[in-house]
Amino acid sequence: MSSRQSSIPPGSQAIPPQQMPPDVSRWGEHPSTYVVQDRTNGAELARLALQDTMITAAMGGVLPDQTDPASLRRLLDVGCGTGGWLIEIAKAYPTIKLLVGVDISKRMVEYARTQAEAQEVSDRVEFHMMDALRMLEFPPRFFDLVNQRLGNSYLRSWDWPKLLQEYQRVTRPGGIMRITESEMSVESSSPTLTRLFEVALAALAQAGHFFTPQSRGVTGDLARLLHQHGLQQVQTKSYALEYRAGTPEGDLFVEDMQHLFRTLLPFLHKWTRVPDDYEALYQQMLQEIHQPDFVAKGNMLTAWGRVLGSIDQPESDRPS
Repeated sequence: MSSRQSSIPPGSQAIPPQQMPPDVSRWGEHPSTYVVQDRTNGAELARLALQDTMITAAMGGVLPDQTDPASLRRLLDVGCGTGGWLIEIAKAYPTIKLLVGVDISKRMVEYARTQAEAQEVSDRVEFHMMDALRMLEFPPRFFDLVNQRLGNSYLRSWDWPKLLQEYQRVTRPGGIMRITESEMSVESSSPTLTRLFEVALAALAQAGHFFTPQSRGVTGDLARLLHQHGLQQVQTKSYALEYRAGTPEGDLFVEDMQHLFRTLLPFLHKWTRVPDDYEALYQQMLQEIHQPDFVAKGNMLTAWGRVLGSIDQPESDRPS
């Protein structure tokens, strides 16, 4: 937990750091199912930071699908990574009183806290080290909105039911559960990038990250999952992503790919057969994505719904 006093009410059932399980508070982090196992990897931290920027820009803002974000009071972001999404929300909506991000990586959490302080929003934004696949250590019915972005990078198909149940538990009646995922490959003018993505898809499928063997992600499953867990007013919004050479978005995408197919390599070796000429393919991919006519296209989808129950909530349950 952060060194400053938490904004979570002291009378709640949230577990304070001194009472957290010893393997978290004393001995370090839980094992991770994330595709990049090396949590000291600076390149992966940099990649996730720029990915935050890319995704928010592609979606047209932090909460473009929500009609009244300013009415929210407590937000939770699960798998928050570098914290960019929460920090941007805090800056855009100063009426939101508490924004909490959780991540299994201590390094990510420490980086996110530093960024929140630098952006002068640490009075409302908290980041905690937590394993969401075990338990979200917050009281029931606490948050107005629970958010997840790009969780498919650590979620296996069998992880979803328990995780969604935890989201429901900590979301107030009438509150919102919101999930954004992208297809795990792109179409592009680079034949070699396409081939590398096919290797990555094979590894993700073998590791259990998809619901069907031939899937390219979980975007087609999100609405079904929310309906199965009893959410009301389930809606979706799709986004067509395009990255062209010579544009700010295109430059970010190129940098993302440069990092991705380095940091992902141990995962690929673990779960699929990596081509013997992988390094040559990687160098060829770099040449192709730096061409002036390079273009890549992908798809992303947000699904959200309301937790069963009355939308009204007693004022005493709101943070002061």
